[in-house]
Amino acid sequence: MSWQLKVLRVFLRRVARRSLARQPDSVAARKWFERGAWLNARGRPWQHFTPDSLSGVPALWTARPPQGAPIILYLHGGGYVMGNPRTHAALAAYLKRKTGLEACLPDYRLAPEHPFPAAFEDALAAWRALIAAGHDPAQIVLGGDSAGGGLALALLGHLCATGQPRPACVFAFSPFTDLTLEGPSIVQNARSEILLPISRLERLRDRVLQGADPRDPRISPLYATFLGAPPVLIQVARREILHSDSTRMVQHLRAQGATVTLQEGGNLPHVWQYFHGWLPEARRSLADTATFIRAQAPLPPSSES
Repeated sequence: MSWQLKVLRVFLRRVARRSLARQPDSVAARKWFERGAWLNARGRPWQHFTPDSLSGVPALWTARPPQGAPIILYLHGGGYVMGNPRTHAALAAYLKRKTGLEACLPDYRLAPEHPFPAAFEDALAAWRALIAAGHDPAQIVLGGDSAGGGLALALLGHLCATGQPRPACVFAFSPFTDLTLEGPSIVQNARSEILLPISRLERLRDRVLQGADPRDPRISPLYATFLGAPPVLIQVARREILHSDSTRMVQHLRAQGATVTLQEGGNLPHVWQYFHGWLPEARRSLADTATFIRAQAPLPPSSES
């Protein structure tokens, strides 16, 4: 464990988790997340991104990709109630540097103003818009973290179930895959969880679903169909409350014939990759992610080669 991780663990547990638990509503939580993203990134890297609209869904690109080049479609986390492309711009920029691929971040609608299935509908609309713009599905890398990781897997499940073209591969950081909240780690890891306030989990779920079925595969990909799925990479911390969301997801994918790589971290926070500017552990995990992506979506030969 690096000294940076030791310091961050104390800060997240004693300050960030308690502060997040005190946010009175989603609007306050979004402002809290924005401030934290600014501090984490040491600035506003999104100011250098390129805006776009994907069938009415706002989005930010790290930069416009060359024609025919593989790209990353990244769905941000935030429990479906907070987060946006700006909060995850630094992570997207880092992935671009490590992979050579431009990244697109849709600004999907958030609950409770826009409950399920709004986020899924926007993710699907963004996917379809990219294809309509000429991007080959087999050249699109689909990824996300936390709720965004679950959303990426839900989109993949929909594409598999409906016989549509699949992405080159999918990666997910600590994905939220089961809104029934039946994963055993939610109870088993309640004391070891570093970041997420478990006391707010049911309230979060209710804000997102607003009476919808928590087993709907568009929000809980643990119940989706994945026949013919491309390779999947999942990274999760062993002691976070969503650990079993990942391990059960891996079992479900493998049972349907998917090739899945599971990488588990030790005493790491939920979506530790987000802190790549501070943690060597995060940079190593993102390097592994980049290796996985480059194996599935290599850049085309340059005109000079």
